[in-house]
Amino acid sequence: MAFNFNEKISNENSTLIVDALNLAFRWKHQGRTDFRYEYERTVQSLATSYGCKRILITADWGSSSYRKRISPEYKQNRKDKISKQTEEEQLQFEEFIEEFEASMEVLKENHTILRYKHVEADDIAAHLVKNREKYDLGTIWLISSDKDWDLLIQENVNRFSYVTRKEITIENWGQHYEVSPQEYISLKCLTGDKGDNVPGIPGIGPKRALQLIKEYGDAFSIYDATPIPSSYKYIQALNENSEQILQNYELMDLITYCDDAIGSENVLDIGRILNAA
Repeated sequence: MAFNFNEKISNENSTLIVDALNLAFRWKHQGRTDFRYEYERTVQSLATSYGCKRILITADWGSSSYRKRISPEYKQNRKDKISKQTEEEQLQFEEFIEEFEASMEVLKENHTILRYKHVEADDIAAHLVKNREKYDLGTIWLISSDKDWDLLIQENVNRFSYVTRKEITIENWGQHYEVSPQEYISLKCLTGDKGDNVPGIPGIGPKRALQLIKEYGDAFSIYDATPIPSSYKYIQALNENSEQILQNYELMDLITYCDDAIGSENVLDIGRILNAA
């Protein structure tokens, strides 16, 4: 269902969690570098529309050191792309980042920003979802166009994409995916994530991944089933690259590994901030 900004959703206790840099790209795609105050108004408008009394801004701060230790090639494709930019493109990107940082300064005057060096917003959001009841966050609305955040969808946790203008909820999940929310991580372990430079199993796309999940179960069950006797090349590739399944699980299962990715001291800091709010 497309989001209707004119329709307010009443909720006694709900929280808006914003994927800060992801939302900022909305203005970058428009060629804008003057969006700091519009950014704040957009966040507040979303909170009002969803009836969220609490706003938490989660922001990346460099690459994830946790994932880089597991796979040095993690997101290397993005750095390679930036290195190939023209001088004009580099200048435009630098101006965008400067405006994004200025937006964070504006936001922190009235809102909580959770940001830690070498930690990704994905992991901070996952920690908040994982501890939703502990932090008394109520119903959560995730604001991101990143489908990785669909790994966080569960009862009372939903996502709104500013790009598609659509909501992803546990109730309408089947309209977006052929696998269940619990199977989604297994699908990603098999197919990988090109955007994050996480390789999948050669020859296995969503359809074949779905077949394997239906036949063998989750990612661990598929791994345990290997080597699978078969003349099909994609099964042979699965047998040869089965360890990739386990590595991908560590790289992409946000809920399970978010605290490891954030670090114990930062996890404690999040608790202190939210308990003091």
